[in-house]
Amino acid sequence: MTQTNTSTQIRNIILVHGAFVDGSGWADVYKALKKEGYAVSIVQNPTVSLTEDVAATKRAIAALEGPVILVGHSYGGVVITEAGNDPKVAGLVYIAAFALDKGESVSSLLKDPPPGASVPPILPPEDGFLMLDKQKFAAAFAGDVDPEVASFMADSQVPWGLDALGAAITQAAWRAKPSWYLVTTEDHMIPPDAQRMMSKRAGSTVVEVKSSHSVFLSQPQAVARLIGQAAKGALAS
Repeated sequence: MTQTNTSTQIRNIILVHGAFVDGSGWADVYKALKKEGYAVSIVQNPTVSLTEDVAATKRAIAALEGPVILVGHSYGGVVITEAGNDPKVAGLVYIAAFALDKGESVSSLLKDPPPGASVPPILPPEDGFLMLDKQKFAAAFAGDVDPEVASFMADSQVPWGLDALGAAITQAAWRAKPSWYLVTTEDHMIPPDAQRMMSKRAGSTVVEVKSSHSVFLSQPQAVARLIGQAAKGALAS
């Protein structure tokens, strides 16, 4: 096992999942990072409200000693953008994620999609929660994932609360801290051009990967590599 040098890079990594899934999807990224000697924590967001998800992430931050790299996928990017204002957070990594600015929410960003962009198959809300159409889940969310895995993901969806969708950022952590962004060029949930816009605005170090929205499953090594770059580069920024 390769041991990280904590004098030159950050050891603590926190992984924050997005909507419709849970933290178990990070398993292969977790394994790759652990092999490199990182201390890795995985947040299980309730995905009911942004306030609760930020609180869950801050509890994970508080449990660790020393600086932290926060990693968010999809809606998890909203969570790390808000929770990343914690003084222990040294850098942010966005994995096909929403890097919102102050006053923005996911719903405000989605209401004006780029021309020709794919429309996520989100069903009408029920009891204040959203789900994806199971029949369209694989094509939209996990097009390059093993079909059996994608089918399981569709059937094990975590409902996404409207309060989480509509909550606005109060202070964008990327305005004060370095960020890295992995753009997924075959994404049918967050259009690649929207990802490029957000990453450029944030001044992120950008890597593009030919992948679906579920790059953490289909290309975990690419995700782990970018996180490693952040862990090495955050203290130098």
